[in-house]
Amino acid sequence: MNYYDEIKKELVNNEVYKKVKDYSKNKNDLKTYYNVGKLLNEAGSHYGEGIINKYSKKLTDELGKGYGISNLKRMRLFYYRIEKGATMSHYLNWSHYYELIKFDDIREFNYYVKIIEDQTLSVRELRERIQNKEYERLDDKTKLKLANKEILKIEDLVKSPILVKNKFNSEKISEKMLQELILEDLPSFLKELGEGFCFIENEYKIKIGDVYNYIDLLLFNYFHNRFAVVELKTTELKKEHIGQIETYMHYIDENVKKWYHDKTIGIIICRKNNKYIMAYCSDEKILSRKYELV
Repeated sequence: MNYYDEIKKELVNNEVYKKVKDYSKNKNDLKTYYNVGKLLNEAGSHYGEGIINKYSKKLTDELGKGYGISNLKRMRLFYYRIEKGATMSHYLNWSHYYELIKFDDIREFNYYVKIIEDQTLSVRELRERIQNKEYERLDDKTKLKLANKEILKIEDLVKSPILVKNKFNSEKISEKMLQELILEDLPSFLKELGEGFCFIENEYKIKIGDVYNYIDLLLFNYFHNRFAVVELKTTELKKEHIGQIETYMHYIDENVKKWYHDKTIGIIICRKNNKYIMAYCSDEKILSRKYELV
């Protein structure tokens, strides 16, 4: 087989296809680069690694820019990843895959493919998610569920730690300051909690007996059809925090939740997780997550 001629034909056909089939060029780009990667891999096994340098020079001379050594190696790496089980999705373009092919862990690769599909992430948004190490902050049980393509619960995608952008020149902040930081960049905070969260109100007033109390943040998750009570603590998790959020969750269930809503979930965001306290709390609807100022 003349590997060079086959590679050139794939690339030329792809350039023609881009001009006349604009609506599906992502799909054809990916198919082309996969095929080129496969041919480069086979050519390399016959002629050695130096063949990429030779092909790159010829392709650049004959077809123009875009076929440098680095780009050809990326096409080959793309082929390797797909062969190992990475998802090739026409919802993603080559620029998305340019960011993803560096991941050796196919589960991490496929996690980002899924959120790009589900949330129509731009390349810039994808880079931000990767820089924030979103996949790494999921717990091992969630990663296993993703690998097995199991249905995820609301708590599975709440990151740990939760990253909060800090405009204050201090690591020591009050609960009011923490709430201010969250509210100033609310979209980012909701993404830290996972998919489907929307904001209802901060300092949500409730009356228990003759006493008014204030829920730090009241949210609703439209994917899971349930309210979420969020309490912010700048100390380590304590037993009284569990009792407090249980009271608030019960109030929302009795006075706000409708019959068609699932039971309210509680999320305590604290300076540090206390595993002993969480072991003491057997309610699976209560989550504890550490926050980290960045």
